Amino acid sequence: MDYIQVILLGIVEGLTEFLPVSSTGHMIITQNLLGVKEGDPFVHAFTFIIQFGAILSVVCLYWKQFFQFDRSPAPEGSSWFGTLKHRYRFYWLLFIGVLPAVFIGLLAKKSGLLDWLLDSVEVVAVMLVVGGIFMLFCDRLFNNGSDANQVTERRAFNIGLFQCISVIPGVSRSMATIVGGMTQGLTRKSAAEFSFFLAVPTMAGATLLDLLDLLKEDTAWATSHNIWMLVLGCVIAFIVGLLAMKWFVGFLTKYGFKAFGYYRIIVGIIIIVLLLTGHSLTMVD
Repeated sequence: MDYIQVILLGIVEGLTEFLPVSSTGHMIITQNLLGVKEGDPFVHAFTFIIQFGAILSVVCLYWKQFFQFDRSPAPEGSSWFGTLKHRYRFYWLLFIGVLPAVFIGLLAKKSGLLDWLLDSVEVVAVMLVVGGIFMLFCDRLFNNGSDANQVTERRAFNIGLFQCISVIPGVSRSMATIVGGMTQGLTRKSAAEFSFFLAVPTMAGATLLDLLDLLKEDTAWATSHNIWMLVLGCVIAFIVGLLAMKWFVGFLTKYGFKAFGYYRIIVGIIIIVLLLTGHSLTMVD
């Protein structure tokens, strides 16, 4: 990988991780368009390690939620565990929300299904279109949230179940969790913000597992040059992720999902047409 490829992939990761357009799908497509060498251990490491930049952008933008704990008295008669849950309620809800993804993700990884899906541009293209069509109508279906509705343990778990759908590339983790939040009575803004929060343990856990697996197999890719490339990719993903989140919350609150739906449909159809007509997505040999 050269610096141009690193910069472009960092931008794509930061821009699409929190938008309902599928970051995994866009990374797969972008790698194909840039002619990034498939099967290269460094390329594999790069694509998930730069997610740390996106994760850090969430923690930085919403630092109060992550580092300010509830110091009000716990309900009378609470056990020590109840008191602990009360003080660290934010982290408890994230733990509840991430449980379904942990189970489904590990199952998909061990079965080999996840690796097969991640290698399929066809799956990405089809799911972009399917998800896009759904997004044209989801505002009408679920646009009844209330600011009075808060994330509870049950709602967090149900949103986590929706997140499991995003194991399929092209679905979009962001879209699945935001729609999941809206089905639980949350406003678009509240659902989007909880989606950002839930991304932190989900992405961090998946990235760490992939990194440990990779380090067990081969560490030759971890040269000083490649490390600097990783740092550059993470920094770009961090900066672009910050900007994307701040813009997205305002846009989604005001306009809803429809624009993203049209975008997904157009991109998905273009890819399908190219594949059906025998064209390669690789622009660089």
